[in-house]
Amino acid sequence: MEYKLLSNGKLTQLISEKGIATFSKAIHYVKNLPYGRNASRTDFSLVISEGKGSCSSKHAFLKALADENKIPNITLFIGIYKMNCTNTPKTTSILTANSIVFIPEAHCYLKIENEYCDATAATSCFENIKSVILEEIIIAPFQVGNFKIEYHQAFLKKWLSENKSVFTFEDFWKIREQCIEALSTN
Repeated sequence: MEYKLLSNGKLTQLISEKGIATFSKAIHYVKNLPYGRNASRTDFSLVISEGKGSCSSKHAFLKALADENKIPNITLFIGIYKMNCTNTPKTTSILTANSIVFIPEAHCYLKIENEYCDATAATSCFENIKSVILEEIIIAPFQVGNFKIEYHQAFLKKWLSENKSVFTFEDFWKIREQCIEALSTN
């Protein structure tokens, strides 16, 4: 079902200024914005005003937009998946240089009705990571800030310990940050 954006809320007004009047068109618009971190992790309006976003900000924006318009059956998730050279090719040189097969990466996405939706980038497809999800939890849009970072870091610390990794958490996090930076390049 197609949902019209009828709210007078801030996010609806921002997306409406781009000529977008339905939720499915908002998803398409956001998905086609470049990948990049915003100036603030918790100000979802920046996805539109800065014209870019990460998995966190783009999906939090869409979930908040849906909530603002009372669109039902849309759930925001954090999933920890095995980020590797196959499902995230831009990380290949970094992973290979550090002899790492995969990094457990926190990724945000939506479930609309019973279908997963990944609007991170024009080429994003949830099917590419579906089989390598290690765990997932439902979150609220405001949790893409500190909560997501703390959840991801706690998962990594436990994972590194359980797998008796040669990496310290700090070194592993730096490598992960290099991978995220690589995703922002064209």
